[in-house]
Amino acid sequence: MSAPSAAHQNVQIRAADAVLEADLGMPLQTRSGAVLFVHGSGSGRHSPRNRYVADQLNRAGLVTVLADLLTRDEELHDIRTAALRFDIALLAARVTAVSDWLAHSDLVAGLGIGLFGASTGGAAALTCAGIRPSIVQAVVSRGGRPDLADVHLPAVRQPTLLIVGERDPLVIELNRRAARKLAGRTHLEIIPGATHLFGEPGALEKVAGMAGSWFLCHLRPEPADHGGNDD
Repeated sequence: MSAPSAAHQNVQIRAADAVLEADLGMPLQTRSGAVLFVHGSGSGRHSPRNRYVADQLNRAGLVTVLADLLTRDEELHDIRTAALRFDIALLAARVTAVSDWLAHSDLVAGLGIGLFGASTGGAAALTCAGIRPSIVQAVVSRGGRPDLADVHLPAVRQPTLLIVGERDPLVIELNRRAARKLAGRTHLEIIPGATHLFGEPGALEKVAGMAGSWFLCHLRPEPADHGGNDD
């Protein structure tokens, strides 16, 4: 059994009329940046895939924040209807609130902040990046739907890495179209042999390695008191 990569704690974050639960992973050694996970399509902070990637990022020296973007009641409603997971405006507003909280938290003071989105969470992450350019420094999307960010894409100037499985052709095309609308440095990485959930041996490991390298390259130290409003 491998040694722990980080110290973990549960935090509660207020987002407008909701209180969101989040797990904070603090690397035991060097801390080179902070990454907020943006879940989508019915996923949450307990997702094995997201927790695996978070552990790998912790080992690379990155703080991770896995937050449930829906309350428990909202999750139950979404399980029945699948409606909220596609409410990009709601998800983006929650991501923006958590990003603002991070920007003013002593827990990650001075660290650059990045967003790691998955599925519809990729759209919410990019929307937030366009709204909060002074907070969000880089974005990674795993099997994401950046096309759903729509009119917000031209406002995203942060370096953005789009990762898609080779055996997910529709999502590849949607990512290619979205990439052409992004204003900043953008790279589309296609994982050979991988499907939408990257369940093939070694696929998720590649995703974690690429994401870690992207964030370590693009996250830079920030003053602890920088502002949270870019409206």
